[in-house]
Amino acid sequence: MTNKYTVNIILLSFFLIISSSCSEKKKEIKLKKEKTKVGSVYAMLPFENNLPKINKTEEKRLQNTIQEFYKKVYIPNNFSGSMLVAKNGHIIYESYRGMSNFEEKKPITAETPIHIASLSKVLTATAIMLLIDSKQIKLDQKVNTILDDLPYEDVTVRTLLNHRSGIRNYSYFTDKSSEWSKRDTLRNSDLIPFINKFNVNLEFKTNSRFSYCNTNYALLALIIEKVTKMDYRTAMKELIFEPLDMKNTFVFDLKKDSKTASHSYKGNKIRYAYNYLDDIYGDKNIYSTPRDILKFDMATYSPSFLNKELLSEIFKGYSYESKGTRNYGLGIRLFEWEDGKKMFYHNGWWHGNTSAYIKLKDEKATLICLSNKYTRCTYRLKLLSSLFGNYPFEIKSREESLE
Repeated sequence: MTNKYTVNIILLSFFLIISSSCSEKKKEIKLKKEKTKVGSVYAMLPFENNLPKINKTEEKRLQNTIQEFYKKVYIPNNFSGSMLVAKNGHIIYESYRGMSNFEEKKPITAETPIHIASLSKVLTATAIMLLIDSKQIKLDQKVNTILDDLPYEDVTVRTLLNHRSGIRNYSYFTDKSSEWSKRDTLRNSDLIPFINKFNVNLEFKTNSRFSYCNTNYALLALIIEKVTKMDYRTAMKELIFEPLDMKNTFVFDLKKDSKTASHSYKGNKIRYAYNYLDDIYGDKNIYSTPRDILKFDMATYSPSFLNKELLSEIFKGYSYESKGTRNYGLGIRLFEWEDGKKMFYHNGWWHGNTSAYIKLKDEKATLICLSNKYTRCTYRLKLLSSLFGNYPFEIKSREESLE
């Protein structure tokens, strides 16, 4: 009897040890799955897409409507670029037309990276939020505690992200030939020395109002470099592009990529020449595809992407000095309507490249349009939001546009 009792106790103890060990291993595997670090910084993780597809009837209806919209809006404008619409991460519609290089007749395909212009800000802001989530910097930390020589005392990481810093646009304060020769390529590392040398004052008191400014994001790129101890191109690759399998996304390097990257054109197909501002990054200079951007968009729904409090800081407006429906969060634009409905988006324009990215959070719908030949029809993409939710846009209203 005693022997049986002893044996049972031993077996039970053994079972509990094994069970506990398995449980700990599962927790460890889960933790690894939830958070992956590059050095001391969390990297993004892909969203495991278990969200349902829409039914075939609804999918066909949407495809027909979008195709008709595309024929009426994009084809008459001789659109050159790419467009994608997805729901729950599943592609409903995509189209690729035009040339990445008209001179050599290289067609745009699903794998052709196009300059996404200021849509790059969304990705730069994301890298900064990863640094904050990893406790490497703080959202309200003063920037001059990171970038030592920045002369502006009250500028914080947050005010760079939401364009309330008051810093002037680098394309304006470097425009005088007596101060910067346009024969010399301007780089991110030149900005703070230039500001100090020529005593470039703030345009307005920090955090007193909103003013969209590319310098903010060029400085955020410098913060990424300082904190990660990697150049911006490498940091973006390791923190975002590679983990999300964004194979056709890269940060442009003027010396290495000027001959091979997709070119930029005026509306009459005359090619834009590169200029002295074409090597600044953070605010622009990311090339990507709609499929890669969709991977990024879905990854922001992953439970492991940022803590909830930090995530909520991104998707709220910070500028209410004047009444209106438009606002800006942290690296994302907002429409806010009186009924409480919100739409998140970001547009871009650089040389002949225009871009539009729309994130319908409530419906988990993603709309992306990229063009390398100048056209404003890229921005009409917002009209398609009414197919997915109660958004106040009419597809028939062809004159609507996002600024």
